[in-house]
Amino acid sequence: MSLYTFARSVVKGVLKPVYRIEAIGTENIPKEGGVILCSNHIDNLDPPAVGITCPRPISFMAKEELFHAPILKNILPGLQAFPVKRGMGDREALRRGIALLKQGNVLGLFPEGTRSKDGKLGKGLAGVGFFALRSEAAVIPCAIIGPYKMFQKVKVVYGLPMNMEDFRERRASADEVTEAIMREIAELLEKYQ
Repeated sequence: MSLYTFARSVVKGVLKPVYRIEAIGTENIPKEGGVILCSNHIDNLDPPAVGITCPRPISFMAKEELFHAPILKNILPGLQAFPVKRGMGDREALRRGIALLKQGNVLGLFPEGTRSKDGKLGKGLAGVGFFALRSEAAVIPCAIIGPYKMFQKVKVVYGLPMNMEDFRERRASADEVTEAIMREIAELLEKYQ
């Protein structure tokens, strides 16, 4: 049993009853092939909440600082996470993300780049649009609806795959694609609030 599978079952056993986590739309996630999973970010518990509700293993891009923390630096690689240097174009992280998608894996991204301080959806960063344009991966918007309060329901909603063909054909900018993805996340938040 891999560390990912073990950790997923342990975390599921703890988080699901405490936060009554409900998954909606998991059937929208393609069973195979590269997938870019794009979610809003409201809490440190978002990656585990998405990880236990998504039917496929996810490789999350996580801020580099976490890979220097005493315990996390040994655990994160086993959980398929990889580091990204924030605030700059981290070419190594971009290459790694594209390679994962080409291999048919699920790449988990929080387009805002950081947690929302007020719970409202912030502006997305262009990196998400870059991955969508540079790969053939399916793009799945995801909305996490909290707050994480004990025994109050948290919803993780997976939207329909977005059609990226038009953006790819007309060579849209990464910013334009990111904005479209953020609109889809906003619609899910509004619909399932």
